[in-house]
Amino acid sequence: MLREFYPDLCFEIVAMSTTGDKILDTALSKVKDLFQIGEKSLFTKELENALERNEVDLVVHSLKDLPTSLPPGFTIGAICKRENPLDAVVFHPKNCGKTLSVLPEKSVIGTSSLRRAAQLKKKFPQLEFRDIRGNLNTRLKKLDEKEDFSAIILAAAGLKRMGWENRIGQLLSPEDCLYAVGQGALAVEVRAKDQETLNMVSALQDGETVLCCIAERAFMKRLEGGCSVPVAVNTMLKDGQLYLTGAVYSLDGSDSLKETMQTSVNYPHRNEDGPNDDVQHVGITAKNVPGQAQEAAENLGIELASLLLSKGAKHILSVARQLNDAC
Repeated sequence: MLREFYPDLCFEIVAMSTTGDKILDTALSKVKDLFQIGEKSLFTKELENALERNEVDLVVHSLKDLPTSLPPGFTIGAICKRENPLDAVVFHPKNCGKTLSVLPEKSVIGTSSLRRAAQLKKKFPQLEFRDIRGNLNTRLKKLDEKEDFSAIILAAAGLKRMGWENRIGQLLSPEDCLYAVGQGALAVEVRAKDQETLNMVSALQDGETVLCCIAERAFMKRLEGGCSVPVAVNTMLKDGQLYLTGAVYSLDGSDSLKETMQTSVNYPHRNEDGPNDDVQHVGITAKNVPGQAQEAAENLGIELASLLLSKGAKHILSVARQLNDAC
């Protein structure tokens, strides 16, 4: 994408794997300290180390893998236009053409996500849900070549990016399954003081995606959530109004809180030079998006989380975290 904006520049791609990519036998929700506030996560540590050593100038992540607080010296310099953020069901070949609702009782569904399992256990109590780990290739192979799973749940965006959109047998609407914070969006992380690179990657910024993801990340940060607890969202920007739905769940989905709030983000962009140009909102520096709109989006996430906390969300998440750690 950068080559389209800067055809005269040469961009070298450096492929790297992370600790999280290598953990294939354990559900990530059971890995201690994966998403502690302010800590490097399993999916970013090696990449950020390379960035810090000036071995690379920018790194690309799935936004949902990035903690809501980045280590000092780093920032998300761009968030690209979001792909479909919904979850998708990929069925075993013998179940092609079916939906979750018509699968036989006790059918086993594979997912490594507590968020997905909590919501779908409540929606489809007749089904069983089990962990499945590995990259997309590995998970699809486990599904297709064995009889362990009737279907697996994956992010629709990942399947599309890999060219496997034809494997999607069912898209789960927000009524069935709210998605993860940042799901479907790619983030470009850079050194916070590298103005040249910040200016360059800002061309990739998608304003609507930025505002939605700022609200979602602020919601997650206020809740002190992560992949070890079931937290889910749905956002929409329409006619200058940003709508955020957020929810928390017990591990089995039996206990939950869900609310929706909205705010106006219809502010003009002001070209003002000054110290506030590079203000971060939940780790995001969005030069091309009005600052007042970013503040409104962040406040929306904080206020919605505060509302859920006032109704008992902290207890639900604490119990979920304790039960997950004990498993």
